Amino acid sequence: MRVLFACMATVGHTYPLIPLASALRNAGHEVHFAVGEEMHPELERLGLRPFRPGLSFGEIYAGDIAPELERVLPDLVISGWSVPEVFREAKRRAFPVLWHGFGRMFDDGIGLARPDGGRHLDLCPPSLQNADFTDDRILLRPVPHATPGRVPERTHEKLVYVTFGTVFGTEELLATAVGDLGRLDAQIVVATPDRWLPQAEVIKQADVVVHHGGSGTMLTALAEGVPQVVLPRGADQFGNAEALVKAGAGVRPDAVGAEAVAQCVRLLLTDGRYREAAGLIADEISHMPSPEEVADRLAEVV
Repeated sequence: MRVLFACMATVGHTYPLIPLASALRNAGHEVHFAVGEEMHPELERLGLRPFRPGLSFGEIYAGDIAPELERVLPDLVISGWSVPEVFREAKRRAFPVLWHGFGRMFDDGIGLARPDGGRHLDLCPPSLQNADFTDDRILLRPVPHATPGRVPERTHEKLVYVTFGTVFGTEELLATAVGDLGRLDAQIVVATPDRWLPQAEVIKQADVVVHHGGSGTMLTALAEGVPQVVLPRGADQFGNAEALVKAGAGVRPDAVGAEAVAQCVRLLLTDGRYREAAGLIADEISHMPSPEEVADRLAEVV
């Protein structure tokens, strides 16, 4: 089977698609990946045949993908939520097509057009999914992908990981978030745009994660049962923060300040109820179908 993936050229939109793409490739299928050139080195390393569609850089428009559909002639198109014109153009040209999510279904007004209709590969554990997202879904376990790197050596019994992603991690915000964390008896590991870390491996060691509410970081921490302090900055992050707080697996400070963040981290380090709630979601995620299991089923869709 020849499968064409397409998404926006950012880590947050590309990396969630990689586990299924790799599972399909490992199962002997021919995988192609339409995305901007920033993502090509990692996709090439994994053997996923990336190419830049048309004149696209981030978004992919119908005029970019139309000739590529006729060139690749895929048996199945998998369109990330961030590139709705790929889904619509594939459907218009009668190619079998699925959406691929990156987390909770987002509300209108965040800068992305909400996917309308069709069938979705859904990475979000059902207990956290947006209640008004009722489209047909294929559950797919969120498996974090990260480029290889060095994990900092452990120096304390407790470890707090701080990240604000590739878009929102400004020096000012990071300085505010970590300002009072040094007073805690814990190792503080900070990822910055200039000092990126193998996040999935770091989170496996973490006792608390402090972040912006991005879907990738949220799901990676939940899969490991790690409670979270969330400081949403935009996009889908406010909805993610609300869902985490409602589930009891995280807290959101009343204000973005060093003292408030430190108080929240201290709470999660000492109150086991948050880790227990996160552990319940981790168990839920572990029972979702793996990328390999879903890859085996996709032939039924074609």
